[in-house]
Amino acid sequence: AEVTHRLAALVRALWTRDYTPQLSAEFKNIVSKHSSQFRGNAQHDALEFLLWLLDRMHEDLGAASPAQQTRGSQEDGGGSASRSPLAAQHPHGQSFVQSHFQAQYRSSLTCPHCLKQSNTFDPFLCISLPIPLRQTRALNVTLVLQCERWRFVRVGLAVPLLGTVADLREMVAREGCIPPEQVILAEVSPRGFLRSLGDKEELGAAGEGAPLYAFQPPPARRAGCPRSLPASPGVARPEGPRLLPATARSSDCLHRGPGGRILLLLCNTAGTGPQLARFGPPMVLQEERGISWEQLQQSILAQLRALLRGEMRAQGTGALFRIRLAGGSSPCTYLSPQDPRPLCHPAIDRALQLSGTGGPPHVRLTVEWDISTKERLFGNIQEEVVQDAESVRLQQQAHRQQHSCTLDECFQLYTKEEQV
Repeated sequence: AEVTHRLAALVRALWTRDYTPQLSAEFKNIVSKHSSQFRGNAQHDALEFLLWLLDRMHEDLGAASPAQQTRGSQEDGGGSASRSPLAAQHPHGQSFVQSHFQAQYRSSLTCPHCLKQSNTFDPFLCISLPIPLRQTRALNVTLVLQCERWRFVRVGLAVPLLGTVADLREMVAREGCIPPEQVILAEVSPRGFLRSLGDKEELGAAGEGAPLYAFQPPPARRAGCPRSLPASPGVARPEGPRLLPATARSSDCLHRGPGGRILLLLCNTAGTGPQLARFGPPMVLQEERGISWEQLQQSILAQLRALLRGEMRAQGTGALFRIRLAGGSSPCTYLSPQDPRPLCHPAIDRALQLSGTGGPPHVRLTVEWDISTKERLFGNIQEEVVQDAESVRLQQQAHRQQHSCTLDECFQLYTKEEQV
């Protein structure tokens, strides 16, 4: 019992303030004598030494070593589920170490058919508790909805780390008070559209490649209703008709064949190569597939009329720009001004099939302007102005803080019920 006696002398000296360095040296020599792994002056794991010391004290006090105890198992019908093998022993049969440092972990297995319960007790001196990790991350989404309140407003969301795009679509729908099937999620970079997001995609990479935008299709347009997307905040709005309130159902936005309507996501770019840059707000159009190039161009200009210079509002004849199909299997496909029905191009059909699940089928188009035409019609306008909602700051602040948890939460995770 040399180890226990030397430890008692060391603790007593510390408690009575009679400690001298010689006591630590003597205790170290005794430990080295009884355990070769702790000889010398090398650094060792503190937990490993504590477990060895408790086990040695347990042996010195005349009881069986906890490491030598075998697993106790008790099976019953559930009536004595709380009893353990050690509970049946006399208290005097336990050592000081066992009564103060040892516990038992009860694992219960219940048959779902006969409800018979089997209890297994595992004695332990220490357990390694898992630490609950943060389950969400902050993600900013720019809303481009038909509601005036949520047009070009960036909101902050706490999205699940292991969720899917379908979860994000539901969160955006709740934020904007619209049906989830009307939400189109796309990554929009300073150079144009990158991709649309489908419901089955994992949420981990969403928004990593470029800022994330959530679009809502415009309502079904009645005959004679002017087409115009209001400008983003900070851009002057011309006097004139405005969009009707968003009352359309998602079924109004779906593609229904070559003769039906098609949903278009457009962004305007100017320049080439490294100088290529997006300008103005991204737009959402709903057009007949049978329209001509001239009609499509006029529709795009109508969307941009709030950004056009005053003296250029009446212009719009001739091919002012090129229209490229963004993304998909044919990233360099251009619509031809000579095509009588450019939206019936086979590449449009392929893009509709690849638009992803969850939101309305749509096609992403990039309107390419040469720099001189862009400067003449729009001046030096850059990207849209986006306002940050208060949720952006709150979510960033919440996720920058160090994640904390309680000991009770660690135990709850460790003892969480599992179904086999």
